[in-house]
Amino acid sequence: MTTRRQSNGPIAVLVAVALVPALVLFGLLRVVDRDASSSSEPVALNPVADAVPTVGSARAVLSLRRTAAELSGRMNRSSLASSLQPVLAAMSPASCLAVSIDGVALDLPAGPPAIPASTVKVLIAVAALDILGPEFRFVTTVMGPAPIDGVVNGDVIVVGGGDPVLSSDWYPASGMERHPVMSPTSLNQLAQAMASGGVTAITGRVLGDGSRYDDEYEVVDWADDIFGIEAGPYDALMANDARVEGDQYRWDDPVAAAAAEFRLRLGVVGISSSGSGGQSSPAVDAVELARVESAPLTNVVEEMLMTSDNNTAEMLVKELGVAVYGIGSRVDGLSAVSSALTRRGVTIDGMTLVDGSGLASSTQVKCESLVEAIDRAPDGVIDGLPVAGVSGTLSQIFVGSPVEGRLRGKTGTLGNPPYDQDPPAVKALAGQVMSDGSEQITFALLLNQSLVNDQSVYRPIWDALVAAFAAYPAGIGVAELAP
Repeated sequence: MTTRRQSNGPIAVLVAVALVPALVLFGLLRVVDRDASSSSEPVALNPVADAVPTVGSARAVLSLRRTAAELSGRMNRSSLASSLQPVLAAMSPASCLAVSIDGVALDLPAGPPAIPASTVKVLIAVAALDILGPEFRFVTTVMGPAPIDGVVNGDVIVVGGGDPVLSSDWYPASGMERHPVMSPTSLNQLAQAMASGGVTAITGRVLGDGSRYDDEYEVVDWADDIFGIEAGPYDALMANDARVEGDQYRWDDPVAAAAAEFRLRLGVVGISSSGSGGQSSPAVDAVELARVESAPLTNVVEEMLMTSDNNTAEMLVKELGVAVYGIGSRVDGLSAVSSALTRRGVTIDGMTLVDGSGLASSTQVKCESLVEAIDRAPDGVIDGLPVAGVSGTLSQIFVGSPVEGRLRGKTGTLGNPPYDQDPPAVKALAGQVMSDGSEQITFALLLNQSLVNDQSVYRPIWDALVAAFAAYPAGIGVAELAP
């Protein structure tokens, strides 16, 4: 008779299942014990933030309840770091990549400070909202002699308050800019305010005052093909990006251009004047004849980030100089930016800020600093970033990809000719994407190399980057490791 051997399969499986968490916990405790006795600095992914102390012992240990979550997180972050190796392999030594998961830095090779191009506007946005506040508004006023029977006897002065989106109603729909101004402050409304106040005529001229800022209309570090095309001229009084209706070219003097444009708006509402186009300051006995306020700063910041508005970035920098030091200069404004970033815990080591727009190739920023700034940014910064495949400068990027509608980011591009010499071309992307596991991935990729601004060069790298993000988390989940 054949004796049938009794099966121990179910019992063996149960024993094995029970042993897995114990073995995992034992291994992690060994790691914690080893790390505690080592004098070396911990790797970013290794610290155990939720360790709990054992009574009567100075050594921190993991609880059974927390073991699964900690192990799952480490395994998934390690898997993401591995999946980013093709991106790192395609980067030049002058480029950098940094990533964080819910504010915890991923263990990636530290890259050098790199040219950030327009991603530097993220830093300007963080500082602006921090220093000025989300409800701050720019104010443009008209000053002059008190009107008598509707007539202003003398010149009127349009006093600039630094509003970068001051525009005539015709300008946003003119097609003169690749990305039309958003949330404009209406110059027509300013003219209508004068008419509503009873002004019917001005015997003198319409002049402008841009003295709130210095007279630097461009950044000296910009390449020759930038001024008047990509940015500038700008000053504390600027309307329509220094354009006057009927003239296809920008004026060299933004203050004179704004005065000339305002005179046209006055004519529309029936207010006559003798001339315009110059600069002056209000007399000491001048009275306010009209004013117009911008939308809240959150809207202006969104306009800068969404359309990558270079003039807005440069004017915000000077406004920060006024707010912190009482001086509307680029140097003082950038000093204020650095201080604001430091207060928010952003590392500024290796950072060299030259302008607010990122058009200066002498600007240098570490990818880690951009990631920290985004992780610590006010809500208005994140909400103002373009959305992949949906809005702003990302409206045509990543369409149909897994991150469409999920990734918010700021792009940056510089050609920097001649192409075979330094400084290298730049293609940058920095922002956030929510993972399928509801974890926040923050990233900065600054590609600095010859011809990297060509789509055939940077798009494969970008696609590999977002593919890795879309696949995260790819490892074992908490439920599979829980006891």
